[in-house]
Amino acid sequence: MRAADPRARAADLVKKIPGVPPAELAELNRAQDRISFVYLERCVIHRDSNAITATDEKGVVHLPAATLGVLMLGPGTSITQQAMMLIADNGATVVWVGEHGIRYYAHGRSLARSSRLLVAQAAAVSHRDRRLQVARAMYRMRFPGEDTGRLTMQQLRGKEGARVRRCYREHALRTGVSWNNREYDPDNFDGSDPVNQALSAAHACLYGIVHAVIVAIGASPGLGFVHTGHERSFVYDIADLYKAEISIPVAFDIAAGESTDIGSDTRRAVRDRVHDGALLDRCVRDIRSLLLTDGSAGPIDEEQLDEEAGSDAVRLWDEEGYELAGGRNYSGDVDF
Repeated sequence: MRAADPRARAADLVKKIPGVPPAELAELNRAQDRISFVYLERCVIHRDSNAITATDEKGVVHLPAATLGVLMLGPGTSITQQAMMLIADNGATVVWVGEHGIRYYAHGRSLARSSRLLVAQAAAVSHRDRRLQVARAMYRMRFPGEDTGRLTMQQLRGKEGARVRRCYREHALRTGVSWNNREYDPDNFDGSDPVNQALSAAHACLYGIVHAVIVAIGASPGLGFVHTGHERSFVYDIADLYKAEISIPVAFDIAAGESTDIGSDTRRAVRDRVHDGALLDRCVRDIRSLLLTDGSAGPIDEEQLDEEAGSDAVRLWDEEGYELAGGRNYSGDVDF
């Protein structure tokens, strides 16, 4: 009697699995097309079909899982296993944070399936000249029109410090907020003045968004080029590209408004600033440009990268520099 077709048996097995089947990778929204972040606290998070639900004393809110970039879970949140399964299936990132979003605890899985970005990042950060090239490119993004190609890291740090101080002074003058310097205690959010509280909350939101993008596209949060030695070094590298445009002006606006709930008001203001998704798209493009472009490379093929990121192909490394197909036996007739 002929054995049953394995594919038919697998199909029968899938039919018997209860619940909504996970989405196909090709059906998922790209990282840059998703909602930047949603912050939830003091609620129960569950699942209703393909939506995440957040329930508190005010009622139930439905959030389409496929549109989420990062879900920030604050104090008082409880999340079910079904909700986490749906989030994982849709490639969203969950970040567990503390009060006011100023503490980062953990994150979920990646949307990417290809290791191309991760390999390029590891190779660049491990080579002195290539690392310096990427670091200079990061600073060049902050100083458009200026030649940073010959500056040392010490000179670049000096220029960046002067730029940030100037940015603080300009926004203090614009908003009328008194500004002395950046002072904060990570263990005591209320111990600093309102503008420094707002800066801490705004930066935390920006870090969460950037962290979600980095993880989602398959890069490593810990392999930084300017920052080093911390599990979020690359997060700080990328977030620093956008602080002058997003978190710093938002923080001064909140401080000028005499908010009575700086943490919540700042998170909402950051959300409103990035709600159109332009930051996510820019963040993805900047990371790819930094990691995959060298002096001789042409424009990055975005469609090819998205196709590679969605591939589940596993290959084998060879010392000659080739990539061989996985899932096959290479022993031939040789008995080792």
